Amino acid sequence: MATLNRDGVQIYYEVTGDHGPVVLLSHGYGLTSQMWEGQRPALAGCRTIVWDMRGHGRSDSPADPAQYSQALTVGDMAALLDAVGEPKAVVAGLSLGGYMSLAFHAIHPQRVRALMLFDTGPGFRSDAARGDWNKYAESRATMLERDGLSALGKGAEARVSGEHSAQGLAHAARGMLVQADASVIDSLPHIAVPTLVLVGAQDKNYLAGTDYMAGKIAGAHKVVIEGAGHTANLDQPQAFNRVVQEFLLTLAAGE
Repeated sequence: MATLNRDGVQIYYEVTGDHGPVVLLSHGYGLTSQMWEGQRPALAGCRTIVWDMRGHGRSDSPADPAQYSQALTVGDMAALLDAVGEPKAVVAGLSLGGYMSLAFHAIHPQRVRALMLFDTGPGFRSDAARGDWNKYAESRATMLERDGLSALGKGAEARVSGEHSAQGLAHAARGMLVQADASVIDSLPHIAVPTLVLVGAQDKNYLAGTDYMAGKIAGAHKVVIEGAGHTANLDQPQAFNRVVQEFLLTLAAGE
């Protein structure tokens, strides 16, 4: 366990393993690095980095809303790789973590060995659709400020959320969950690294986005996990782990 100082903002991270491919795992909004505990067996042969995004878990929750953005999150990811001395990694994440993995690749393609995108989407090209998404993000922020952490409900966020600041999550919703433009979705045809796109069969809001990513990313490998919702790794850990292990083995075989 360690922290990384990012201009006064402490970012919590943990590295396990000392050999094998490097995997950088990013959690979903309202979750923390604890969501990946069930993946440790599948990643035993890897050097795995898990972390808490700013505003989440054991990372700082700055009072200044300007300290939360997509650009700062991508910068945090690059700084984590620098901190552990790794030039590139298999970059992976679920939901917001998957979107940030795509955003990271768009800025730092040379640092990405492969992508694993779980229960996520590529954002929106339509201004109207993006506006609707941003209204949703604002509603999450408003609920957290009004109701505190009870606004997370009883889903995965509540089950493996760890310690949070409600105000930090509200700032993260307004600064990191929102989407400013179509740069991420427009980057999909330029992805030239091996890519796993995985979704839970019951994750209705992300099935179309998964199909879209699989169609736009050349050679992408799409997997649907039966009996799983928006947190496929928590809902069906054995099936999820098997798919991840098989994908990582294909990377090793391709070297």
